Amino acid sequence: MDDRERWDRRERLRLSPYERLALLEIEAHLRQDRGFARRMGGGAHRERGDRAHLRCWLPAGVLLLALASAFAAVMGVRTSDPALLWCFAVLWPLTLFQSFRLLCRVVRRRGRTRERASFWL
Repeated sequence: MDDRERWDRRERLRLSPYERLALLEIEAHLRQDRGFARRMGGGAHRERGDRAHLRCWLPAGVLLLALASAFAAVMGVRTSDPALLWCFAVLWPLTLFQSFRLLCRVVRRRGRTRERASFWL
């Protein structure tokens, strides 16, 4: 039996309505599982539409946090105001955490698209 005969045989098989319903429920459950979708190539989040406009928020947030941290550090040292120094103490770890998330995103995207051109954003 060659591949063509096997394919023709598969096309002749039909599922009962109960089996179709069970299959639809299984597929719906798998679509909701983010970890499974990520392991299978990211199909679940692609079905929700293009979210390219949401990808710009992390780099913009990192940039704004870095600017605010630099401003709080410079002004805090310059004026010796404890409130500005505390603002820097709060902003700097957030800036580092968001920078780390951005770096992980870039490395993950680069690993996925080694042969294609990769973008930072």
